[in-house]
This record gives sequence, structure tokens and C-alpha cells, in this order.
Amino acid sequence: MQHETTENRQEPAGHKPHDVHADLIAVVVAVTGHEPRVLTIGEDEALPSGPFELGHRSLQSGLRAWVERRTGHPLGYIEQLYTFADRDRIGDERQQRVISISYLALTRQDETASPERRRWQSWYDYFPWEDHRGSVPPIIYNVLRPRLREWAQDAGDEATRRERWQRAAIDFGFDDRPWNEELVLQRYELLYEAGLVEEAARAGQPAQHLLVPGKSMVLDHRRILATGIARLRSKIKYRPVVFELMPPLFTLLQLQRTVEALAGRLVHKQNFRRLIEQQELVEETAKTTADTGGRPAKLFRFRHAVLDERAATGTKLPLTRS
Repeated sequence: MQHETTENRQEPAGHKPHDVHADLIAVVVAVTGHEPRVLTIGEDEALPSGPFELGHRSLQSGLRAWVERRTGHPLGYIEQLYTFADRDRIGDERQQRVISISYLALTRQDETASPERRRWQSWYDYFPWEDHRGSVPPIIYNVLRPRLREWAQDAGDEATRRERWQRAAIDFGFDDRPWNEELVLQRYELLYEAGLVEEAARAGQPAQHLLVPGKSMVLDHRRILATGIARLRSKIKYRPVVFELMPPLFTLLQLQRTVEALAGRLVHKQNFRRLIEQQELVEETAKTTADTGGRPAKLFRFRHAVLDERAATGTKLPLTRS
């Protein structure tokens, strides 16, 4: 489990320790149809969440209980993401501080029937600038670049203008800088600061009249989702967590497409397969499938022994760009 991190901020006058409320929030991820999907609940765009109760044995058991109760969906792999304690999460008239303890959970979408109040949605609906599998999304240069340039130029002094644009260039790959798929949270935070997302307007931040495309979420759930995407994009490069999202039997092409869906980047087919073979991550099953549309493809399964063999050193699964 990751260490919990809480931002230290001065409490308002009259704030008492018992006013703090712990909220458990899950970023539940599955990949279906070569699309990374996140589990949402209710009519609003919200991640599954619920309060931590004294009856829960641990934070993780509390999270599992809430998600399974509200969605009917069992969770497999879970790890803690981050603890959010921002002032903008203050709730009711008692000025209660809400601390959000977020988790990343990996599962398979088709494990149970889907209730009406539960929806799986592509995470690129919330972050359309993050999908670079085909090419650079038009939104990057047609929408984000001019609006971020205008925001940078609106700064009151030259030093701030340069600093704003440098951050935008690094985060979004402007001015011939490389695209870093792991900077998901930094990109969202920059758009929030620039007043270009709906959540900034709701929080009373100075907002532009023209918001950028992309679904908003309740409270700071899109920020939490961005944190989960960034963590997973980083993690698939050194731990075999991608197999938590795969069916028991799969083709190497299905495995490659799943990695590409999560990373938002294409990988080099031959180099990818060479890495899989060199690290002995999978084994053949003597079975084939004709679902690929061409000649029957071999079916593989994950070598679970690799978890013990690589526990200390990690499992390298870098994204080799084409």
C-alpha cells in the first residue's frame, strides 16, 4: 500500500478535530474493446465512494464493501493512490472537512451484469487530449494551444508569462517538446488553473468563457481520476499489473492493444513481443482463437510465477514507441 499523503493547511477558526470526515473513493478501471473504461455511478459523473465506518476492518475492506454494495461489482487488485484534503472539499453548514482517500482498482468489465445506476465510460471522454494512439489529437493544437497561449499572455508580468507558457509546453508537448503520457494530472491541473475546465468555474475560480472539451465530474473526482490514470501509466512499465485487466486466455495482440489503450500510445509490435518473451511474462496454452479475423492466433496466459521471481527487481514492460 502507498503511504498516505495529506496536504498541510491552516484550519479555519472554530474548526474542531471531530469535524473531519474520511471518504473512500475508487478509480475502478477495466479495458474492453481496446478502450480504457472507468466505473461511474448515479446520474452525475461520479466515482464510486462512501464513508469509512468504524465497522470496517481496514480502509481497503471499507472500499471493497462500498464499491460492491453500490455497484454490485467485485474488485480484484487494489492499491492506494493519494489522500486529498483540500479546502474545496468542505461539505455542509457545519464546515466539515472531507478527507478523500483514493484507491486504484483493476478489474474486468464483464464479470457481472451491469445495474442501471452503474456505467462504464471511456476515460478519454474526460480527457480527450490524452489519446495519442492514432496521431496527436486535433484538440491539442486547435483548442488547447491557443487558449493556453492566451492565458499565458494575460499574466501581469513577463516572468509569469514565460513561466506559464513553459509549463504548458512541457505538459502538452508544445514547441517540439516530447509528449510524456504520465503527466496526466499536471495537464489537468494546468487547465484548472487556467480556468479552462468546468470544475474551476464551479469552485469560483476565474474561468474563461470558452471551456475545453471533456466531461466534467462532481467535486474533484476528475482530478482523482487523472491521478489514477497517471499512476497506472507509470506502473505498467515496471509491474505486470496489466494482466489484472486481461481475460485468463488472450492473444499477444490483445495484450498489446490493452497496453496501448492504457498508455494512449502505440507500441512497436516486434519490440513489444520480444520484451514479453525475454521476461517470460506469458506461456503458450496449445489453444487458438479465430476471433482475430485472420488465421487462428495462439492463446497465452500470464505466468503467475513471475510475481515471485521478480518481486524484488520488478518486471520491465516499457512502452517502445513506433
